[in-house]
Amino acid sequence: MLIGTHGDADPNTSWLASRGMWFSYVAGVLGLHLVLLSIPLWSTSTAWTLTNIIHNLCVLVFMHSLKGAPFTQLDEGNSENRTHWEQIDVGVQWSITKKFLTVIPIALFFLASFYTKYDKLHFVINFISLLTVLVPKILPSSVNGHSKVSKKPM
Repeated sequence: MLIGTHGDADPNTSWLASRGMWFSYVAGVLGLHLVLLSIPLWSTSTAWTLTNIIHNLCVLVFMHSLKGAPFTQLDEGNSENRTHWEQIDVGVQWSITKKFLTVIPIALFFLASFYTKYDKLHFVINFISLLTVLVPKILPSSVNGHSKVSKKPM
């Protein structure tokens, strides 16, 4: 099954650049937080820390661990050994989309730290969670254990 339109170079990641997706992403994170906040036994501090941890765990799995594409690509197999993060914007390191996806975990860390009143335990947990998603974003793929896939010879 082929997905995408004629000008769509990589339908696996091109949807991430739309502004509607950015709004939906933020709304999803806020929705997760509201659901966690509605649980009566948890404090606001716990809800913010869990929001941060769940978000960062999902980002780590879906952006930095899973490789390949969920549908047939027209890139001669180049996406098979690349994570979703490496496929975004054809691998350009500091594109607008990648900056947005880098700022969200940082903003969540600051919000969680503020609403936990900088409690040491929550701060350490939130900081470790932040590092687990920032390190794969900042380090080049050759350093963080992923190898770049070059084009196959014809």
